[in-house]
Amino acid sequence: MEFRIIGCANSDENQPSAIRCPVKRCGGDTRSMAAATATPPVDVMEYPNSYVFAVDVPGLKSGDVKVEVEDANILTISGERKRHEKEMKNEEWPKYLKLERKAGKFTRKFVLPENANADSISAVCRNGILTVTVEKMVPAEPKTIQVQVA
Repeated sequence: MEFRIIGCANSDENQPSAIRCPVKRCGGDTRSMAAATATPPVDVMEYPNSYVFAVDVPGLKSGDVKVEVEDANILTISGERKRHEKEMKNEEWPKYLKLERKAGKFTRKFVLPENANADSISAVCRNGILTVTVEKMVPAEPKTIQVQVA
């Protein structure tokens, strides 16, 4: 099952086409690149009864992350990674010698497959991993109609 990613920050030609960014121009847009600095990596897995999205969100609280479904088939995971409040309240700002932990807003969007049940989604954040589970719909049983001969 292929998932299309919408609105990623770059287009790496070495990635499989199933996860390649569909928007070529976003790689050169500095605003997109700046927004992508806080974008967490996501693993997408398929199980017999569900699809699972594992998102790295270390240090984020439940109020910092939002999971929603748009247009009945687009899973959106968004949030904001902030600098430590303790640092922000200081009278004197620290001089960063090395800054690797990225801060800022992020949004990840995924087009869900047809058999995904958008009404049955759960999200749990444990040990810095947000796990979003989308249940699959039960396939409809074929209906047999008795043909009468006249």
